[in-house]
Amino acid sequence: MPRLSVRKTYKLYIGGKFPRSESGRTYVVNGDNVALASRKDARDAVLAARAAQSKWAGATAYNRGQVLYRVAEMVEARRAEFVSLGVPDDEVDAAVDRWVWYAGWSDKIAQVAGGANPVAGPFFNISAPEPTGVVAVIAPDSLLGLVSVIAPAVVTGNTVVVLAANPQVAVTLAEVLATSDVPGGVVNILTGRYAETAPWLASHADVNALDLTGVSEPDLATELERAAAGTLKRVVRRPAGEVDFGADPGLRPMTALLETKTVWHPKGF
Repeated sequence: MPRLSVRKTYKLYIGGKFPRSESGRTYVVNGDNVALASRKDARDAVLAARAAQSKWAGATAYNRGQVLYRVAEMVEARRAEFVSLGVPDDEVDAAVDRWVWYAGWSDKIAQVAGGANPVAGPFFNISAPEPTGVVAVIAPDSLLGLVSVIAPAVVTGNTVVVLAANPQVAVTLAEVLATSDVPGGVVNILTGRYAETAPWLASHADVNALDLTGVSEPDLATELERAAAGTLKRVVRRPAGEVDFGADPGLRPMTALLETKTVWHPKGF
């Protein structure tokens, strides 16, 4: 009998594993079955992100840089798979370069965003950046856009729960992360409908920040901002219009997801 090929189902990525949606629901994208995330899946992803956050933030900046560089290597190795999903070759190049760029900033951003402050009196006054915590990201649909919202969050010690607009590309990136050195729970990827899942993340009390880069509908963005205000989340909302992910991202994507701790310490006499 003729052999039937195995059709791939694009599953969720939560806590370093690839579960189906707890609801059992799927939807079809370009002929492929994709898991349709539920509220319970979003809660599970936040739990996984929270569990991983302190250890990831406690890793050395040098180590986080090594991990991001390894991700760049693995994206490069799976170039053909991304191209087969419709990602242009030059966008794969840009995505690899973006991982490398952020990897290089891992042990430098604290020096640029923090430092010693001049004060009157026998004290040291030091400002040090710290990660915000768990970040919910509404991602754009391109590979470069996806990398451009994940990498700055995780390189600074945050963990993320990502709602993916392009599930096939996002889950393929999740497979890259799973075969790199990224600890489980640092990046969690949900596929499905923004309008259904995003409000639960925006109002979740254990999510510290919300990145709305991938939201193109102003009404939905405003609704999510209002939901986030109930728990005093930090909200990142890019300027109206399409963001040019090919441009130099600058430091803002990293510093927007950092808190600054200021410490006073007496000097010796």
